Amino acid sequence: MRISAVLFDVDGVLLDSAGAHRRVWDAWSAARGLDPEKVWELTFGRRPEDTVSDVAAHLDPAAERKTLDRLLAEEMGGIQPVEGAPALLESLSGNPWAIVTSGSRDFVEARFAATGLPLPAVQVYAGDVQHAKPAPDCFALAASRLGVPASECLVVEDAPAGIEAAVAAGCVAVGLTTTHTEDALGQAHLCVSSLADVRNLLTAYGVGAGVGGS
Repeated sequence: MRISAVLFDVDGVLLDSAGAHRRVWDAWSAARGLDPEKVWELTFGRRPEDTVSDVAAHLDPAAERKTLDRLLAEEMGGIQPVEGAPALLESLSGNPWAIVTSGSRDFVEARFAATGLPLPAVQVYAGDVQHAKPAPDCFALAASRLGVPASECLVVEDAPAGIEAAVAAGCVAVGLTTTHTEDALGQAHLCVSSLADVRNLLTAYGVGAGVGGS
């Protein structure tokens, strides 16, 4: 198997943002009279607008997204890199990689700048595709922008919707068990528990601190 590029989800993979997002969704759910647990289960790996549509069809997803973004902005200071993220991204210098996220550009750029994480040349955000995760469009777009076949892209994801999207795109899907169990990420080709494990896996494929290999 040849791996030529790495595609990272952001929340739960590169940024430890679950606590902040949980507080945001709990506050939003309470204000809207919704069950926080049911709402939370539908947030992972998905655009906020899609979650809103599923749990509160009577609300305007675009308007609610603005409210959610405002709440998230108040939590920004508590969001830090996942352990091992800086070292992993540094090791990929010179190798093709991208971020593929259901989040917004403003949020990601702000947190990467504040925490010192590097941004890759290729970044795919929720608004860049018509159909978000679990549809494969976002990963297909990232592979296209990198000029690499999807089958040679290794995707690191922590959410079932992201794993489903990666598999549907024809990528090699690696489940990172930071927010979900291995069973929940059952569609992944394999699961790992840390970014150190991801780095070791990429080294085995000849990726990292050099050009990708077989």
